[in-house]
Amino acid sequence: MALKIYNTLTRKKETFKPIKKGEVKIYVCGPTVSGVPHLGHARQQITFDTLRRVLLYSKYKVKFVSNITDIEDKIINKANELGRDIKEFSDENEKLHKEDYEKLGIMKPDVQPHATEYVKEMIELIKKLEKKDFTYVIKNDGVYYDVSKFKEYGKLSHQKTEDLMAGARIEAKEQKRNKEDFVLWKFSKPGEPQWDSPWGKGRPGWHIECSAMSESILGLPLDIHGGGQDLIFPHHEDEIAQSEAAFGKKFSNYWVHNGLVNVEKVKMSKSLGNFKTIRDLFKDYKPEVIKYFVLSTHYRKPIDFSKNSLDDVKNSYERIKNIISEIKDDGKTNKKYVLEFKKVINDDLNMPQALAIFWELLRDKKAEGKINTIKEMDKIFGLNLLEKEKEVIPKEIIQLAEEREEARKNKDWGKSDKLRVKIKEIGYEIKDMPSGFVLSKI
Repeated sequence: MALKIYNTLTRKKETFKPIKKGEVKIYVCGPTVSGVPHLGHARQQITFDTLRRVLLYSKYKVKFVSNITDIEDKIINKANELGRDIKEFSDENEKLHKEDYEKLGIMKPDVQPHATEYVKEMIELIKKLEKKDFTYVIKNDGVYYDVSKFKEYGKLSHQKTEDLMAGARIEAKEQKRNKEDFVLWKFSKPGEPQWDSPWGKGRPGWHIECSAMSESILGLPLDIHGGGQDLIFPHHEDEIAQSEAAFGKKFSNYWVHNGLVNVEKVKMSKSLGNFKTIRDLFKDYKPEVIKYFVLSTHYRKPIDFSKNSLDDVKNSYERIKNIISEIKDDGKTNKKYVLEFKKVINDDLNMPQALAIFWELLRDKKAEGKINTIKEMDKIFGLNLLEKEKEVIPKEIIQLAEEREEARKNKDWGKSDKLRVKIKEIGYEIKDMPSGFVLSKI
């Protein structure tokens, strides 16, 4: 069953055809580790983890690369503002990102390059562009890419080059030739990390980083390049311009982008005070609840986080777990539901419809093979649907059990029996073992 995916480049849903049969090369722009991961990061990670799962489920051999941007203006500015060492600051934030993604059940990338590990490759890429006359230097500023030299500039964001260029020539201090020209190499400033280059000491611009890493690790063209919709312009547009100009090859056959995040119907931003971190949510919701919530909206549509909607999903998830706990495993698999499920996950990752089919299976009293079919579905969902909940015994029950244990040691059998009855009345059973007591819910 062929995967159909929406391609931002062509603005239509297309049947996915890999460059090499049975193999897929994916590059997804990873986080800039300038702070703790937020809801936008959660959505992007879940979206591309789902795409990866669908491809693996379809028996593709997938090489999934997603970078860590550990050198960029936001990181430098925030670290300096806090009086922190830049590397220590970025390492600390990277650790938080990885921890939160792991809790969300996100598979680790096959390769996770750091931008600072590929500066040599970035310099070589800029040299290629310089040789082909796509660059120019602004004194005391940096090396820039001249977008007017790349005739297809704007093809991803579907903006006409002449519209981008209209009124673009400016007399600003940057002295850029065109408004949309972007920096490839920034000359060093005090307090910033720096590397030697043919143009002088400095550091790479943000856009050049992903172009160098993706080509070095995967080669061009890529099968799929992905990220959030906010990266379409200028980040991904600029990646195409510099990569295709330098290497003379198509950068990526398919461009996949997930929708943005709103909080209570307003775009999430620090300035509005509605900025939510993943850790904020972990205080009140299981990671599976957050993941279920993200999957319940199609990946290309905006998603609106609110306490009410998350509470609804929390209740739904608990209801699912309760229903599953009552299902007996008959060892069969329901081919009808598996087929319906495969159809929708391969139709541009239609996870809301996949969840609807899952619920239909749960409610179908005549359906056979429920447990094995849920197991199949959860290979895509990653919601730990068949994992048994760890029972948490209330403290007061444990205290009564310990009091009873003390009574038994003192051979006060009357008190011991009374406490056993009391524990049972509350809804727990106590068993005496050689190593001590064991409590379980009746």
